[in-house]
Formats: sequence, structure tokens, C-alpha cells
Amino acid sequence: MKTLIVFVACLVCAAASDCGPLQRLKVKSQWEKVYGGSAEIREKFGSEVWIHVFLHDPKVKELFTRVRGDNVNSHEFKAHANRVFGGIDICVSLLNDPDTLNAELTHLHDQHDQRGIPHEYFDVFRHSLLQTMASHVEHFDQDAWKACFDVIKNGIAEGLTE
Repeated sequence: MKTLIVFVACLVCAAASDCGPLQRLKVKSQWEKVYGGSAEIREKFGSEVWIHVFLHDPKVKELFTRVRGDNVNSHEFKAHANRVFGGIDICVSLLNDPDTLNAELTHLHDQHDQRGIPHEYFDVFRHSLLQTMASHVEHFDQDAWKACFDVIKNGIAEGLTE
């Protein structure tokens, strides 16, 4: 099964031709502007994204009872948000290294599969991430982000329950 997931992740990367070298560079640069600052800035950004997620689809909170999704200011949820955005940071940095990116995506897929996270919520998260990014980055490149984040999103979410 793991081999199949890695194969699908490779196909996803290959099919994401809109996430070419220039788009990857733009995504990395814009991510650095938002996420490359202090821990306080990263934490604030993460909270903004999750607040947007929960406002956009309140049912998502039900997936985060273990980490106090009812309170984005709780220590448990802040720690979870830091782990999520740490994973995104790794994936963004690996956009130019497909083999290592696919290994990371397989790892993240397995974690989400074990927790029963439905595929549909990755679209909600993507929407909230891009909306929040756009409010922080001048001349935000929505097309580059959609294409490149879809490589990450699909690599994690492919094959999860609907």
C-alpha cells in the first residue's frame, strides 16, 4: 500500500506542471515572508488560518477534540498548529526535491489516514491558507500557490476517506 501511495504522489508531482520551477520559487519566497519570522509571528499566522478554517466549516472542529480545537488559544491547539505548519514548511522547502517531498507526503498521509481525517477537509484548509496568505503578502500569486499547494495537499489527502 505504501508503494502505491508513493507512486500516486510521484504522479501528482509529475502532473502538477503548473507548479514549475518559477512557481516553486515564488511560493518559497512568499512562504518565507509569512512564515520565516519569529515564533510569535508564525503562531499568530497559524491561528489566523485555523480561525478561518473553523469559521468556514465549523464541523472541522470535531476532528480536533484531542488538541482542544474548541479553543485556538489553548496550549494544546497551539502546539498542534505548530506541528501542522512545521509540516507545511518542510513540504514547501522540498518542492524542488520530489523524491524527498514524496517521502514526507507519504509520512503525512499515513498520519492523517490513521486519524481518519476525511479528504474533503484538505480543500477547506487550502482555501483558508490561501486566503490568509493573500492578506499577508503583497502581490500574492494565487495561481502559483494553488498549483504548488495542490501538490502537497493531494500528496497527503489522496486515498483518504471521502
